[in-house]
Amino acid sequence: MVLGLGTGSTAKHAVTRIGDLLRLGKLTNITGIPTSRMTHELALSVGIPLSDLDSHPVVDLAIDGADEVDPHMNLVKGRGGSLLREKMIEGACKKFIVIVDESKLVEHIGGSGLAMPVEVVPFCWKFTAERLRLLFEEAGCVARLRRDGEGGEPFVTDNKNYIVDLYFEKDIGDLMVASDRILRLPGVVEHGMFLGMATTLIVAGELGVKVKNK
Repeated sequence: MVLGLGTGSTAKHAVTRIGDLLRLGKLTNITGIPTSRMTHELALSVGIPLSDLDSHPVVDLAIDGADEVDPHMNLVKGRGGSLLREKMIEGACKKFIVIVDESKLVEHIGGSGLAMPVEVVPFCWKFTAERLRLLFEEAGCVARLRRDGEGGEPFVTDNKNYIVDLYFEKDIGDLMVASDRILRLPGVVEHGMFLGMATTLIVAGELGVKVKNK
């Protein structure tokens, strides 16, 4: 089985557990495809054999977390900065399981008031950030370059790009239209909206665990 190995706190627990099960002999014939250098290093440390999409273009299953989930199982991911590789690998999956706690559920994408990341090339990033802001000016958009720490150097992704975080005061409307508008901007590499990709959602809450399938 080929597994997509996500990035973040939820994925970290999953990767560690997969390594434990492999070591105990309860899992066999597993190949992992990591979505970040951080996950790559963790997977190697727990003994998971690794590959990539060039060798395994079809992935059986991915398990990952999300930063926001709307009622239609659309996601915001990538606040850890790995959105491009996450989207490539999880988009190649037959099944994509998302595990969150109920605090990540929102009425609409951007509804948490937290960042929706956009990966951009470093060249003239200010120009790109301003064009992104203007796309969603009616939604009260604020565009901020992500930095390492308070006032530090620009955060650099595994692909040597920057992240512009978008914050919205209002609903941005049709997500497919929003996605298309973002991706049409020269200088944009990818955005953190994962639309129609999740096949199963597992939500942990005070009253227990709920499972929703597409």
